[in-house]
Amino acid sequence: MLPLAIDFPQIDPNAFVIPGLNLPIRWYALAYIAGLLAGWQIIVALMKAPRLWGGQAPMPAKQVEDLLTWVIVGVILGGRLGFVLFYDFGWYLAHPLEIFMVWKGGMAFHGGFLGVVVAVWLYCRRHGLAVWSIGDAAALVAPIGLLLGRIANFIKPELWGHPTDMPWGVIFPGEAAQTCLGLAGQVDGMCARHPSQLYEGGLEGIVLGILLWILVSRGLLRRPGGACGIFLIGYGCSRAFVELFRQADPQFVTPTDPMGYVVQFGQYGLSMGQLLSLPMIAIGIVLVLRALRRPKVGTAA
Repeated sequence: MLPLAIDFPQIDPNAFVIPGLNLPIRWYALAYIAGLLAGWQIIVALMKAPRLWGGQAPMPAKQVEDLLTWVIVGVILGGRLGFVLFYDFGWYLAHPLEIFMVWKGGMAFHGGFLGVVVAVWLYCRRHGLAVWSIGDAAALVAPIGLLLGRIANFIKPELWGHPTDMPWGVIFPGEAAQTCLGLAGQVDGMCARHPSQLYEGGLEGIVLGILLWILVSRGLLRRPGGACGIFLIGYGCSRAFVELFRQADPQFVTPTDPMGYVVQFGQYGLSMGQLLSLPMIAIGIVLVLRALRRPKVGTAA
């Protein structure tokens, strides 16, 4: 064991195996399912609390289950297509059948987010619902899924951080323990790394979630689009910050660019995660300013 480092806990990436079928159920899949189910129930509760909306809730509680189906499709299609387009387009262009093999892994949050945006917009347009208010409800529960997803990334393990000699550095198994290349964190051939998955889970899931719900108690839902804006700013800033500690995806790393920048300014640059987060932050600022300029719902103009 490294001095002042934490050995990776022995956690089976399979939560359990279905008897008779020998079909493993991974923690990653359970994280998606738990996040969606928890979000569904919380949005149902929100729709039963019209006072939070300044009058009438934007949709009947019984309709949320129908919306959930659309969101699930948006998450899966958007997450997969986002990974294909943003992170390894060349590979999938040469191996198009691999696009459909989602069980091999490869989902991108930014793609999943866009998929949910499209799904919510289409659903609201079809049923004549207030898209910004429904979007606000979705934004409030998104941190739950983010927290569970990042914990699943840690358990797998994947998306680990750069080498570090900090006392909370984690010695991940396999490739992660063998590729420090003499950088900080390497002792006796082993490598301790930032647990960047947990950094993201803490910021995107816990901190952002608490902030949003504090603002809800102060009337945030009475300003349509406000929660969407806060979520975009909070996620974008959290992701961009944690990317400073996160190991770049291998397809972006080259001998001349070990940091895996997709946009470079001299010795500095932006990772793909940071590049995709910048427009989220900008759009979030616009949405918050737009929400603040309008009177609260239920308040005389």
